[in-house]
Amino acid sequence: MAPVIKEFQKLEQVDTKVCITAQHRQMLDQVLTFFGIIPDYDLNLMKPRQNLYDLTADILIGLKQIFENYKPDIVLVHGDTTTSFAASLASFYAGVKVAHVEAGLRTNNKWSPFPEEINRNLTSKVADIHFAPTQRSKENLLSENICLDNIVVTGNTVIDALFDSINRLNSVESEELMQIKQLASNNKKIILVTGHRRENFGDGFLNICHALKEIATRNPNLEIIYPVHLNPNVQEPVFKFLSRTPNIKLIHPLSYESFLWLMNRAYIILTDSGGVQEEAPSLGKPVLVMRDTTERPEAVEAGTVILVGTDIEKITTEVQKLINDEDTYSKMSALHNPYGDGKASKRIVDFILNNIRNEY
Repeated sequence: MAPVIKEFQKLEQVDTKVCITAQHRQMLDQVLTFFGIIPDYDLNLMKPRQNLYDLTADILIGLKQIFENYKPDIVLVHGDTTTSFAASLASFYAGVKVAHVEAGLRTNNKWSPFPEEINRNLTSKVADIHFAPTQRSKENLLSENICLDNIVVTGNTVIDALFDSINRLNSVESEELMQIKQLASNNKKIILVTGHRRENFGDGFLNICHALKEIATRNPNLEIIYPVHLNPNVQEPVFKFLSRTPNIKLIHPLSYESFLWLMNRAYIILTDSGGVQEEAPSLGKPVLVMRDTTERPEAVEAGTVILVGTDIEKITTEVQKLINDEDTYSKMSALHNPYGDGKASKRIVDFILNNIRNEY
């Protein structure tokens, strides 16, 4: 949402307020700092081992108090987080219009990803305007009887943020970034790993750990760098099974700029993240997605990502193929990213401005 916020803040005729729930406090703050965004409202809801019941209820109550004092004409929410769904519902209760950025993504399996698939479906039911990143997302919404006039295909704002950030990376100086550059200073091929999805908790993460250990053992001349998500369901199996493997580096979650630099340096990316599926192809990086389903089939169809799930053999086989077969690697890294041209935010702002002019 950073590029959308920045686009709105250019306009004197629009009063733009930023509200954060801090669903992931530490991960959020460094992004706000990098993009120079100061929230107007901070619900500061993150608690140790909080569950979805607590989070959803706290968001509703927190936003109720804000809406009692400040009633916007429109609220923009993004994607498929619990924050997005609960904020949409709170806006509806307050009689405020909702615009959904990154609307229309679907797996059509309510348990995968959990709870994101239901979050985005319910947000679509509440939303008045739907900013779909791709034509496929638009078609998903039309199949659910969403009015065509309320759907706009924009591309994905994550690509806007990526292009802007890559241009600014050379001017960024931080101790963490220097440490990451030192960590990746040799000429070895690097596999970058991220993982956080709830549906992979338990056996899924155990399988991922076994696969990573197998890849590291087979390929002593490459390095696996894994910024480990703060959730204990991720940290416990990862540190237990991988901390003693010499060419696997387990590190703390990274700031946005450090992660972006490392993503650009990596040879292959293994992830269960939706955003990384969209960003990495713009950098020419093959992506193996450790999920059984994806709400981003455009990338699979384009060939920029491969679904490997949490199957040990499939993960190791696809990684080895990319490491050993230069033709396969070159073809995959050269494919076109289907998620946009970096101008999604301007399309979103222009559409909302036109609607405001028509209504007020």
